Amino acid sequence: MKNNNNDCVKIIPLGGLEQIGMNITAVQYDDNIVVIDCGLSFPEEEMLGIDLVIPDVTFLKENIEKVKGFVITHGHEDHIGAIPYVFKDINVPIYATKLTMGLIESKLKEHGMLKTVKRKVVKYGQSINLGQMRVEFIRTNHSIADAAALAIFTPAGIVMHTGDFKVDYTPVYGEPIDLQRFGELGKKGVLALMCDSTNALRAGFTMSERTVGATFDKIFSDNKNSRLIIATFASNVDRVQQIINSAVAYGRKVCVEGRSMVNVIEVAENLEYLKIPEGVLIDTEAMKDYTPEQIVLITTGSQGESMAALSRMAANLHRKVSIMPGDTVVFSSTPIPGNEKSVAKVINELGMKGAKVIFQDTHVSGHACQEEIKLVYALTKPKYAIPVHGEYRHLVAQKEIVMSLGYDKENVIIAKSGDVIQLSQDKGEITDKVPTGSILVDGLGVGDVGNIVLRDRQNLAENGIIIVVLTLEKYSGQLVAGPDIVTRGFVYVREAEELLDEAKAIVEDSVQLCMDKNISDWSKIKNTIRDDLSEYLWKKMKRNPVILPIIMEAQL
Repeated sequence: MKNNNNDCVKIIPLGGLEQIGMNITAVQYDDNIVVIDCGLSFPEEEMLGIDLVIPDVTFLKENIEKVKGFVITHGHEDHIGAIPYVFKDINVPIYATKLTMGLIESKLKEHGMLKTVKRKVVKYGQSINLGQMRVEFIRTNHSIADAAALAIFTPAGIVMHTGDFKVDYTPVYGEPIDLQRFGELGKKGVLALMCDSTNALRAGFTMSERTVGATFDKIFSDNKNSRLIIATFASNVDRVQQIINSAVAYGRKVCVEGRSMVNVIEVAENLEYLKIPEGVLIDTEAMKDYTPEQIVLITTGSQGESMAALSRMAANLHRKVSIMPGDTVVFSSTPIPGNEKSVAKVINELGMKGAKVIFQDTHVSGHACQEEIKLVYALTKPKYAIPVHGEYRHLVAQKEIVMSLGYDKENVIIAKSGDVIQLSQDKGEITDKVPTGSILVDGLGVGDVGNIVLRDRQNLAENGIIIVVLTLEKYSGQLVAGPDIVTRGFVYVREAEELLDEAKAIVEDSVQLCMDKNISDWSKIKNTIRDDLSEYLWKKMKRNPVILPIIMEAQL
């Protein structure tokens, strides 16, 4: 592909910048769009009742005829989790490596979409032609097998995306990252590199996943007389493999708890990314047939998520497993920023039940530290650096690393989700903005809960609700019955009778005032009641509950 100096390619992140999660990026050349990843993020604390957060793909819907396909870097939720939701509106082919596709298929199956979505499994080194672009999948290492970097060949130049990666010379499954291919592409000339920034604040190199195996061996030998419960990310297949290896070496049976963990292990075992000897895995129900020291339980919940298996065990809410004195619980992960409090809470609860908790040296990251980021830049020598995958502080940290390698700051582009980055051989700049944002998923409802509903939920949670019920005579508008006041989450009724009697008097006065002014419009009467009662409660208690007047009509 010859490139012309006027040729330009656009990179449009639709999510995943200034946050960890919800990764999705469009690369556009002329009338062709290729989309990298399609992830979700998990709700923040103030998103009450929300299950998942998915990206707003309005830009893709409006340009659907240009979208040639989705290319997926690896099988983590923040890269594949939104596929079943997004593909209800945008149905184009998906390309991914074998394990990644296995995990995508189990999602599509759950949503009844296996028959409608076109899928193609890609091998490392293979290229896919998508319109005027060609995408090559390159082997990398991460905390899940089959992770890939992508080289997107466009007439304007090569755009590279590392995906989530680290440099692991001794991976548990498969081979080390294909640094040779990174170097070859660097020699050809890379226009832009989008590089993982998650660990850009950490100096040095990320340790090999294998080092955790040695730690597990020590934990197994030090705790021969207790039941082991190990919490880790469901998707960390290599970690699960090392736990199973240690279990086999120490003659223990393995149980698996947590829906996502069971799912991933099933997919990984079917595709032979996990090797589990016959008879090692047992059902949780079968645990009672063995002594505690013969059991190791692999579970979800290493982030202190309230509904995950380990949190339910710690809170005595799990149907099948109770924590017993003498259990040893291992946290094989580090808290994601923001989860520290929940993790500490679970650790405390476990300790109170008499369990021993281990969380040192039981985890290594799946992301590159500063020296590995430098290595990838040194090999690919891109003209433009576009830090991706991280909060703002991570993106800035990568910018500093790149500038320490001698880059001009004009050639390091820190973008926000929705920015249109236009790149040519001559210059790279942010030229436009497209609509982006978060769509909230609550149960089966997608996008039906917006900011207004969330604000109501927060208000209800913080201040409670007061319902005022009254009956007016149809023709005269006279108060026939009530007002009755029902409250939830505002005050304890039995101890606040005086307050509620005064509130009733306020409502009666409001209704009388409306009668005197000949106001018969119900919405005006309701607003008057709401305003007067709200003012009274604020003066009296400095509280601001949701006030819901209900007027009924009676014909006497």
